[in-house]
Amino acid sequence: MSAPREDERSLFTLIGELPDRISTLIRAEIDQIKAELGYKAKHFGIGAALIAAAAFVAIFLLGTIIATLIIALSLVMPLWAAALTVCGILVLIIAVLVAIAMVSFRRGSEPLESIESLKRDLDAVKGTGEYDRR
Repeated sequence: MSAPREDERSLFTLIGELPDRISTLIRAEIDQIKAELGYKAKHFGIGAALIAAAAFVAIFLLGTIIATLIIALSLVMPLWAAALTVCGILVLIIAVLVAIAMVSFRRGSEPLESIESLKRDLDAVKGTGEYDRR
């Protein structure tokens, strides 16, 4: 008698092979996820490096724009006054950005609502706090 074909195996044989097939399937899925994450990480890394390079060049662009503003203003006022005017404008921009950042930091430093809720829940379980009814 020959060996049973794939579709002629018994139910017990199929059930016995099930754990191996499941573990093989899970390993294959994990390998696929690793490959996809590696692909995505590589492309995110390349994108981040290109953004960093663009930001580096933008710093030089900013210096050039500031120098151009000073030169343009020097056509209508003395050069020292033009440079001082541009510096004053930059100081105002910096002050506004710092003020906005401080407001953002204050909002970010507020206690999390979920943590406060969790503390209230723990107090309720312990029977302390505003839930205390002794």
